Amino acid sequence: MYGEQNDSLAKNLVYHKIKAVICSSYETLMKNATLLPKEERILARLGENIRLARMRRKISAELLAERANIGRTTLWSLEKGHANVSLSTLLRVLHALGMAEELQKLAEDDVLGRKLQDIELLKRNSRKS
Repeated sequence: MYGEQNDSLAKNLVYHKIKAVICSSYETLMKNATLLPKEERILARLGENIRLARMRRKISAELLAERANIGRTTLWSLEKGHANVSLSTLLRVLHALGMAEELQKLAEDDVLGRKLQDIELLKRNSRKS
């Protein structure tokens, strides 16, 4: 009986050690994922814009975090422009600010894509003629 318990405890301990190593490795990998300086500036600007929107509405960080159902630290990370914040968190914060529609506008007006598409259509038409 004691031998079986010891085996079970040993297996459980090994499992948790392996899990801790995997989680630690994943966190290190995510922290080391580098962005280009331009991308970092874009995220910083986005975070600043969200912070300013919160302040214009006179909403405290604590209240916004509560309304978005996120932790205060997560909101702080978003407002600082950290890359580790998920899109769903961004959406929840924008929704709590009454700005969720803003996310829908991203890449909506694809000027370059339309120009490329128009060029391709013109090429096809000139071949048919």
